Amino acid sequence: MELPIKSLPHVIEKIDDWPIHQLYDHRPKLIEEINKSAINSLKTKYVGKLDKVLARTIYMEKIRMKEEPWSADPQNEPLFWKKIQKSLPDNNADVHEIQGRSEYLLKKIVERYAEEVAGGFKTKTFLFARRFLSFFFRRLLNAANAKNIFYIFRSKFQIHERIKLFGPIAKIRELSKDGVLVIVPTHSSNMDSIMIGYALDEIAGLPAFSYGAGLNLYNSELMGYFMNRLGAYRVDRRKKNPVYLEVLKAMSNISLQWGTNTLFFPGGTRSRSGSLETKLKLGLLGTAVEAQREILRSGSKFRKIYVVPMVLNYHCVLEARFLIEQHLRATGKDAYMAGGRDEFKSIKNVFVFLYRLLSKSSEIALSFGEPLDVIGNNVNDQGESIDPKNHLLNLQDYFGSADQSEENVHQRDNVYTSILAEKIVESYHRHNIVFSTNLVSYCAFKYMQATHPLLDVFALLRMDPSEIEIPIDDISLKLGEVQELLISKAAEGLIRLDASALLPPKECIADAINKLGVFHSVKPLKYTKAGDIISGSLKILYFYHNRLDSYEFLSDHWKSKTILAGSIS
Repeated sequence: MELPIKSLPHVIEKIDDWPIHQLYDHRPKLIEEINKSAINSLKTKYVGKLDKVLARTIYMEKIRMKEEPWSADPQNEPLFWKKIQKSLPDNNADVHEIQGRSEYLLKKIVERYAEEVAGGFKTKTFLFARRFLSFFFRRLLNAANAKNIFYIFRSKFQIHERIKLFGPIAKIRELSKDGVLVIVPTHSSNMDSIMIGYALDEIAGLPAFSYGAGLNLYNSELMGYFMNRLGAYRVDRRKKNPVYLEVLKAMSNISLQWGTNTLFFPGGTRSRSGSLETKLKLGLLGTAVEAQREILRSGSKFRKIYVVPMVLNYHCVLEARFLIEQHLRATGKDAYMAGGRDEFKSIKNVFVFLYRLLSKSSEIALSFGEPLDVIGNNVNDQGESIDPKNHLLNLQDYFGSADQSEENVHQRDNVYTSILAEKIVESYHRHNIVFSTNLVSYCAFKYMQATHPLLDVFALLRMDPSEIEIPIDDISLKLGEVQELLISKAAEGLIRLDASALLPPKECIADAINKLGVFHSVKPLKYTKAGDIISGSLKILYFYHNRLDSYEFLSDHWKSKTILAGSIS
């Protein structure tokens, strides 16, 4: 079993030398380049149709302002869009007049979006945030382990004992010295950004990353103050119009070309089902391909872009109940109505969650996959692209075809992005670290499905959980079989196992029940007086079960067994 990484020194010691510091040190130039890139791309994509794109953008923005207003929205928004609408060219105007007017208005909109999207980075704010988070996590960890909040000022425990990093960290650190890193994590909680940012800085010793932060976080003036100074660029997920999306892609593209390490969640949002991502959003991911092409084409100093998949896993997810309700409502339609609120929106809930998480000796795992080039090829320790037989590959060959027409380049980049997405998903599954909570939840829910073969998932979830009792000996036997299978697959490099998933079956079950109950008021699993197992919430249990549900070898293994009259045969 792989051991976690302990805290490492920073790759670049001086913050003023970090790529993200240099990026925002030239913020006016950055915005200028974003404007130029987005406008050129839109003019190329929508030849002769810019006026229609503008009309659609105005319509979508008016709907957004009416139906989804936020306190973070600029007060002059309605006036701005009213002026833009009044300035739209008349349909009866001359073609050249329509084109000229459309380009002028497009420039106005792009400039506004670029100024809104681009964030900032201040060394003093970053240092304060680093000190505060270190103090907060370490003191909370000590208080939690002592089961006494007054132990908050002791310093016995270190945070890397709870936030654990696995994978080729030394290789990633080395590649970061001359290359550009794009970290692409799984996404299950709004806690992810804080945990990843802190771990990359304090444990992995990597320079700060540029990342997209949801504009809803800026509804709080305090949060907005820090986000504006910590390298985040603003992402407003309400805005789906083509102009805004192009500006977002330009922000990512230019940042990468300038050598800024970047982090984004390719799944697009938190996994509502609790599953590992199997389908990725290709928009921002494609900017890595585009940026690498532009770096090669420019002939300036070559920087290779390395895409690093990361799987983030918790024993207990703060928003599990809220997320699974949303998933079931979306997939079950009328069978489910949304229930509850997003627990992350309560500061008290976040504090209580972290305190209980740490008091239960509950770990958070960040598991890094092997770095890839933008085509999805593996790279060796020197950063050279290699094929499955370790033969060297020339990245220039992928971008140097004779036909460099805009249409051909666009199609080729799309193909490369799709290949890269497939490789990332494959890496997620190979480097997913299985906790006891994942394993026990999976086996328990599969047992329930097997003993109720006539019910689909939605019918099963509507049952009274107290009516479904799992004999401890039966589930222990089945758990032992699945452990043997997982050990063999881990040896093949198809999955990773945490020590908690390798405990003897009954100890593994006890560990999972203890850690699953860290925050949820209704426990996903609990013991009966007789020592057997029942669920307090089938929906939350289903959420944790889903973490392993996309592994075909597990599904096939379960189907090969039968459960009759309360026993496994």
